[in-house]
Amino acid sequence: MCGIAGIFDTRGKSEIARNTLHAMNESQFHRGPDEGGTHFEPGLGLAHRRLSIIDLSSGQQPLFNEDGSIVVVFNGEIYNFVELMPELKALGHKFRTHCDTEVIVHAWEEWGAACVHRFRGMFAFALWDRNRNTLFLARDRLGVKPLYYSLLPNGLFLFGSELKALLAYPGFSREMDHRAIEEYFAYGYVPEPRSIFFGTHKLPPGHCLTLLRGKPLQNTVQYWDIPFASHGPISETDAQEELILRLKEAVKIRLVAEVPLGAFLSGGVDSGAVVAMMAELSRDPVNTCSIAFGDPNYNEAEYAARVAQRYHTRHSVGQVESDDFALLDRLAALYDEPYADSSALPTYRVCELAKKTVTVALSGDGGDENLAGYRRYRFHMAEERMRALLPLAIRRPLFGMLGAIYPKADWAPRIFRAKTTFEALARDSVEGYFHSVSILGSTLRGRLFSKAFMRELQGYRAVEVLKGHAAKSPTDDPLSLVQYLDMKTYLPGDILTKVDRASMAHALEVRVPLLDHKFVEWVSGLPSSYKLRGGEGKYIFKKSLSSHLPEDILYRPKMGFAVPLAGWFRGPLQERVKASLLGERLADCGLFDGNFLRHLVDEHISGRRDYSAPIWSLLMFESFLKNTHEGDQAQ
Repeated sequence: MCGIAGIFDTRGKSEIARNTLHAMNESQFHRGPDEGGTHFEPGLGLAHRRLSIIDLSSGQQPLFNEDGSIVVVFNGEIYNFVELMPELKALGHKFRTHCDTEVIVHAWEEWGAACVHRFRGMFAFALWDRNRNTLFLARDRLGVKPLYYSLLPNGLFLFGSELKALLAYPGFSREMDHRAIEEYFAYGYVPEPRSIFFGTHKLPPGHCLTLLRGKPLQNTVQYWDIPFASHGPISETDAQEELILRLKEAVKIRLVAEVPLGAFLSGGVDSGAVVAMMAELSRDPVNTCSIAFGDPNYNEAEYAARVAQRYHTRHSVGQVESDDFALLDRLAALYDEPYADSSALPTYRVCELAKKTVTVALSGDGGDENLAGYRRYRFHMAEERMRALLPLAIRRPLFGMLGAIYPKADWAPRIFRAKTTFEALARDSVEGYFHSVSILGSTLRGRLFSKAFMRELQGYRAVEVLKGHAAKSPTDDPLSLVQYLDMKTYLPGDILTKVDRASMAHALEVRVPLLDHKFVEWVSGLPSSYKLRGGEGKYIFKKSLSSHLPEDILYRPKMGFAVPLAGWFRGPLQERVKASLLGERLADCGLFDGNFLRHLVDEHISGRRDYSAPIWSLLMFESFLKNTHEGDQAQ
């Protein structure tokens, strides 16, 4: 795993400032502490930080083809490079290394932009072809690896694995994108392709971008999408058998490394499945690690230990106490733009623990989106059945009125929180799902933002992100549609961002077999009833694992990787909350209504309401302003 960065003159061949590119590269030192490399030629500078995983002795980057006309900087792994290498050799290409990076340059020579269709793995790379005067960027299909870019007014094109690489460019504009702010407070992250800064973008998953010197910047091109295409009739027995075969194969190709390798083990189904497959494929005991929480309401360590004992893994456990909030300011610097998933705290700790024994770790991320594991899918499908009983023209005024008059009951079990259900039923399917996943609903955001900022938004609403993806969805199946929406937004914007930044902060590579694109394609084509049945998510997945994992692990309620925010904000972090939310920084930025900020703080601390999610979002935004937007870091 690595970090990449670069500067490209789209208009001519101006000299690239070496010290600037060096600063951009060094800002990502944590992503690749083993080696660093740069390449300069007129109008181009490429930089790379290396975390050595495969071909330790000769995989240095930037890496060139035989005559030096093509050069690449690459972050990720191409798992099928062993199969591609002899194919390319048979076509006349000569290899100097045994690493997957060199496959990229020869694949480009042979197939051009279509080379991305041949790669199986996680990747973000930038390739320069001097003969074609072309810079080509690509990102893997599911968005496991990140890639930011920006075209400056002077014609220079910047890119980097993390936003901090672009921030290291002198004079880089820190003007915030108002729509990104609206989206952040709705989703808890800024969804692709937007970034928090105006004019700076994330290359979306499954997309590539081609730049020709002297030509205007082209639109990104999508080269892959989740098909959700039916395989035709398949029995449950056959589906279970094929699922295990495909999962085992996805795990197997991710076990290639010349450094110590292990796995995260949370005690849930997904990580347990990955460890089970690893144990069956490995001669030696698997290295596993998990986090134990001091608060028993959040602790899954005993379940992780049972899986570890079953498969005789070398298991490490790290203890996280309920007051482990020392990382709060570190997170802002880690993620560069506002990011409000509080599970980033324990994720950081488990990566810290894993790095003590391994350099590569497999994780179970992606299973919930891929196989319909989230409880919200169950609730959404129940709401869909109710929506089908009445047309929207009747539902909108009827349930809108009920939602308006019914009291808020955050403290009650979900079944008694009818206000949320009424509000969801007053909307169409996509708006209803948006309502269920929002950190702050539309009404709360309307109260949170200042009148001046609301005018700046000019009526823009964050739900447009989901509507845009829904309009391009390859499926109209209700369950598949919301899975598709999550795989376009929540998966890359929240889950994979969290794991990438937390792991790379410790120079740890994380591989995600449940997001192998061939596995994802196959699972997407299974009937929805195989994924969610009778209120049970991951139905076929759990059935297929019945001989691999204990039943109480397969069917116990999902806990997640949560932290006790509500208690923190009423206890040890109470003064921090008051200082941040009611301080000068948020007041002076002009984005928020000061009276509503006071309302949030008072209502939460008094215990009358649970506003922990919006408070955390505001804390992270305030930390972002302090650490990044105000330019406190090196220019």
